[in-house]
Amino acid sequence: MRWSALLLCAGLVSAVPAVAAAERLQWPLRPPPAVVRGFDAPAQDWHPGHRGVDLAGAAGQPVYAAGTATVVFAGSLAGRPVVSLAHPGGLHTSYEPVRASVRVGQPVTAATVIGELVAGHPGCPASQAAGACLHWGAMWGPASGARYVNPLGLLESTPIRLKPLNP
Repeated sequence: MRWSALLLCAGLVSAVPAVAAAERLQWPLRPPPAVVRGFDAPAQDWHPGHRGVDLAGAAGQPVYAAGTATVVFAGSLAGRPVVSLAHPGGLHTSYEPVRASVRVGQPVTAATVIGELVAGHPGCPASQAAGACLHWGAMWGPASGARYVNPLGLLESTPIRLKPLNP
């Protein structure tokens, strides 16, 4: 009985993705931008939703890696310029539309400029005076079984809060 409980606990602990305290993310645009469209997780993976956040920016503005990572994609995807990074622990972040200044396999840190913001993101409101928005996404695990998360919750500047058991 004790062994069963021990194995169950070990399995639960190993199934939870973790990010080291030192690996909380930084804003990909500096100074910290306004959020013009928030994260909207779909009820099911195949349902519509907004799997990231849109950040106000300006065309030509530098885009930074949100943390220590390796570039896994830098190019055009569905006609849009995209950069995708793999962070330690299984987290992936994506940035679009970004004209890449990095190459696949390149290690980056939060101080690394990964490219420049390009105008034309379809989710960018017409009222956005600077005319450009960065779509910033985050997901745990491989693309085939990814669990999208709100990247704002991973920011170093976001306080960690415990969810109350009773409202």
